[in-house]
This record gives sequence, C-alpha cells and structure tokens, in this order.
Amino acid sequence: MPYLHVRGTRLHYEDAGTGPALLLLHGWGTSGRAWQSCLPDLVRDHRVVTLDWRGCGKSDHPLEGNTIDGLAADVAAVIEELGIEGAVIVGSSFGAVFATEVALARPELVGGVVAVDGPAYWPAAAMREKVLDLRERMADDRIGTLAEWVPSWFAPGVSPGVVDWTVRQLADSSVYSDDLFTEVTTYDPRPRLPQLTVPIAYLHGELDTEIPLEVPRSCAAATPGARVHVIAGCGHIPHQENPRAFTAALRAALPVAV
Repeated sequence: MPYLHVRGTRLHYEDAGTGPALLLLHGWGTSGRAWQSCLPDLVRDHRVVTLDWRGCGKSDHPLEGNTIDGLAADVAAVIEELGIEGAVIVGSSFGAVFATEVALARPELVGGVVAVDGPAYWPAAAMREKVLDLRERMADDRIGTLAEWVPSWFAPGVSPGVVDWTVRQLADSSVYSDDLFTEVTTYDPRPRLPQLTVPIAYLHGELDTEIPLEVPRSCAAATPGARVHVIAGCGHIPHQENPRAFTAALRAALPVAV
C-alpha cells in the first residue's frame, strides 16, 4: 500500500497508468476512492494519481496542518515527491480550493487546474451561516448531522448506496478537518485569479444545491481564458453521480492536458 511521508504526516496515494499526469483531489472527508468509477477510463491514456489528504481515508489524521495553506503545501510536496510536475490537478469541492492555491503559489508545478463544484467563495451571508451552523451541529451530533446533510449533495435519483457510502467515509474522517469549515467562510480567491498563469476550467453540476453556479461563473469571469462546463443532471459530486458524463466533461475541459 503506497504512502508518502510529507510534512510530518503519512499520506496514502494510488498511482496508475501512463501518459499526461492527472492528480485527483477529493472533497472534504471522503478519500481518493471517490474517483474510482472514473479511473478505468482515465488510466487508458493518463498517469492518474489519487491522494487521500490528511485527515481522510487511509492517510494519517493529525491535529496539525488542517488549513487551506497546510493542505495546499501537502499537495505541492506530493507533486515534487512523485515527480509529477506539470500535472493537471483535478479538485472536487474543497479539493478545488487546494488545487487553485497550489496553482497560484507554485505555478511551475502545475500544468492546469480543473475545479469541480468548488467552494471558491460563499456568495451570501446565509450560506456562510449555514456552514458555521453545520460545524456546530457536527460537534454535538456528527453522525446524525452528516446523515441529514449529505443527501442534499446529490441530484435526485442517485442510489441510496452512494449516499450511505459517502456518509460512512465522512464519519471515519478526522474531526480536526472540520476546522476547514470555519476557515473557508472567509476564503475568496477572486482578487488573485487575474494573476493565475496556468489554465483553469470549472466543471459544475447543474443541480448543485451546495455551491450555486454563480460561484464558478464569477471565478471564471475573473480569470483570463477560464471556462465553465455545466454537467447536466448532476449535483455536487458529478464524478460519483454520473462518471461517464464527468470524464467526458473532464476530457473536454482542458484539451492541452488530455
């Protein structure tokens, strides 16, 4: 089972296929297994690395480093350790934040970014309050809160098994990662996006009720050359809801990388 020791933490990853490199970053509390239905297609002509970020999956669950800057530093270190400079980083939800931050801070390491339903910023005070409320509720009843909240991540008609599997992963993730919920309410990369020097594309589920479409559209408008690709019929996690549609959209998003 492959692990890297990065910044004092053991991180689990998987590495398969050959060709242009893709680094897949899951969202909060899940793991690299969130991409598993997309892998058979992508590894046909890509080197695909999936990573369990700290606090998630089979990686360590340390108290320290559970910040946007800390996790972005982890990602940069993984790229260097595995020799995948020039990889396109595909980040889902919180993973999109880390991908964007690595591209801004270390553009020499990154061939491109695909932000998938990313919480680039919170467009309304009500949304920020919802996130802070969730943080408080999870402190009191983590499992119950997750079971109530997670179904809203998915579009209607998604298999209950997918929802249950996601809840189980979140329940096993580190409680220290919950600190990200407080930090992300003040996160907004838009003032820095005009300086982004690597290509970025935004993939977004049409029916995402967690992050409205105005978020990727606003980010793309601030970024030279950026585009938004809407995946019909999907919610917040399109790569789990409709892997075929997602991989097709990913291949179309950054032609220079795929």
